[in-house]
Amino acid sequence: MNAAKNTLSIKSIFLDFKEITKAGLAISVLFSSIAGYLLGVDSDHPFKWSVLAVLAVGGYCMVGASNAFNQVIEKDIDSLMDRTKNRPVPSGRMSPKVALLVASLLTIIGIALLYTINAKSAMFAAISIFLYTSIYTPLKTVTSLSVFVGAFPGAIPFMLGWVAATGEFGIEAGTLFLIQFFWQFPHFWSIGWFLYEDYEKAGIFMLPTGKKDKGTALQIILYTIWLIIASLLPVLGFTGQLFISPIAAVLVFLLGIWMLFYAVRLYKLRTAKAARTLMLVSVSYISLLQIVFIVDKFLR
Repeated sequence: MNAAKNTLSIKSIFLDFKEITKAGLAISVLFSSIAGYLLGVDSDHPFKWSVLAVLAVGGYCMVGASNAFNQVIEKDIDSLMDRTKNRPVPSGRMSPKVALLVASLLTIIGIALLYTINAKSAMFAAISIFLYTSIYTPLKTVTSLSVFVGAFPGAIPFMLGWVAATGEFGIEAGTLFLIQFFWQFPHFWSIGWFLYEDYEKAGIFMLPTGKKDKGTALQIILYTIWLIIASLLPVLGFTGQLFISPIAAVLVFLLGIWMLFYAVRLYKLRTAKAARTLMLVSVSYISLLQIVFIVDKFLR
């Protein structure tokens, strides 16, 4: 019986760790960093498994720390929303002090690991954690501009991979940042749309007009168009070592049209179901775009 209890306890701790670091989200963000790393490696900056492993662990710690800090700060807000009230801290399974300790340790470990790759990677990781926890999180209950602020740390992982590979921040890393920056808006506004009632309980402002209306839907369309344009910049030949072939550009354009179709669909229907579909499409879009960029690089 004691062995069974110990096993259950270990499992519970593991599950709470997964939840407080938002493992699913952290892994998807980590995929962006790995994609950026693969795009950055070349003859001058050769691929190294050791660097990729450190980037993976350090990147997970970075995202996990941000999420853990966020859940400590928002413990009272989380208790008001159906989708968050069973998280470790608001449910009482984990005390705020323990959660804060976990977040602090992840921050130290993550930044230290990324520093072993290069100082710029550690710096951008520190900036990301600071922006997410100290500016984005408090603004969520104040203004819908929080999404704009949150788009900055949210766009860092893709470019972080390039910086980890090359040790440089230039037009290439900036372009990767720009792509993921514009992607944030249709993605998070669609989430804010279908979870509007839940966010409203906690007084969280997500939608640009504050309502599920044509104005918000129109802005989602406009930012999707900006996303498509940013995603096609590497085919024009002025983004340094980051470029894609015309064939890859066609695929990226078709992916953009696919996402734009569902953005327009949301404008027409203005339903929670249409918003949820757009959110899922946006996740597929950014992952498939990164895969296209990588495959195109290594097939050229």
